[in-house]
Amino acid sequence: MSSAAKKIAIMLEMQHAMNTKVHEQWFEQGFEWYRAIWVECAEMLDHYGWKWWKKQTPDTEQVILELVDIFHFGLSLRIDGETSFSDLAAQLEQEMLAPVTAQDFKATLEVLAASAVNDKTFNAGAFAGCMQQIGMDVDDLYRGYVGKNTLNFFRQDNGYKEGTYIKVWNGQEDNEHLVEVVKSLDTENPDFAHLVYQGLQQRYPA
Repeated sequence: MSSAAKKIAIMLEMQHAMNTKVHEQWFEQGFEWYRAIWVECAEMLDHYGWKWWKKQTPDTEQVILELVDIFHFGLSLRIDGETSFSDLAAQLEQEMLAPVTAQDFKATLEVLAASAVNDKTFNAGAFAGCMQQIGMDVDDLYRGYVGKNTLNFFRQDNGYKEGTYIKVWNGQEDNEHLVEVVKSLDTENPDFAHLVYQGLQQRYPA
């Protein structure tokens, strides 16, 4: 299995774990993940900029965060309860190795959204096309995904739902701490997600 496929398999496992934390029988619920994809696409377009009647500059950092969110939903849509995560990862890798692009990022994003609206599917080729046109690679996706997923778990484990979670530590928001922790680690380490959690734990006020 390639390095990229291994990372996708890890993300699939993490997505299943997060969905299970939210709802133990999530797979039987028939959640409309495809709808979440096209709604996120619309939100992302606002961050990228599409209004020709005013000056707009793409907020690349926010666009990348939105792409990471879409991948959460795309993975959820692909998990079928039968195909192994390693097989799903290999399928997704092959699709992402053949990026589908239109004339610009906005048009490619519309291809991704159209697949979600019309076919209720996750178009991994169009997703890869968006990544390519915004200058994002699989390592960027993996860092962003694992970071966001791990922070979500960390928040839940430290009283987020109960309202006791502390979001600002030592003058920095938790997502700023997350960025520093992720940058200090090797994404090739098989325990990357665990080390991210550990790094957050070490920083969090006792």
